[in-house]
Amino acid sequence: MLADPVLEARARDISKELRCLVCQNQSIDDSNAPLAHDLRVLVRQRLVAGDSNEAVKQYLVARYGDYVLMKPPFKPETWVLWLGPPVLLLLGGALVWSVLRGRGRASTTAAEAALSPEEEKRLSELVDS
Repeated sequence: MLADPVLEARARDISKELRCLVCQNQSIDDSNAPLAHDLRVLVRQRLVAGDSNEAVKQYLVARYGDYVLMKPPFKPETWVLWLGPPVLLLLGGALVWSVLRGRGRASTTAAEAALSPEEEKRLSELVDS
């Protein structure tokens, strides 16, 4: 904790925007991982040194990459992070649709494969003989 409440508030705001690289789904502000603690200390050191909020985030991005940001920028290097989930959802939906569609065809084919009355008569004659 910093003695200056303004700097501490800035540190907390920045910490909420940075991802814990261990937990991956928590900000460093919420995480109890040792690396998250180290990153919180680093953020405070940079603020005490006079860096702006953006300069602190850019420093951490330079060290750890865009993945350290809870909301990475939309650029070619991060397209997978932004577009991966919707693409996987669409592919899964297409797979489910094709399976259900194929199941409907199979039941129709089975109904069409039923024996006609003439075929049933011929089959019973063959079984009886």
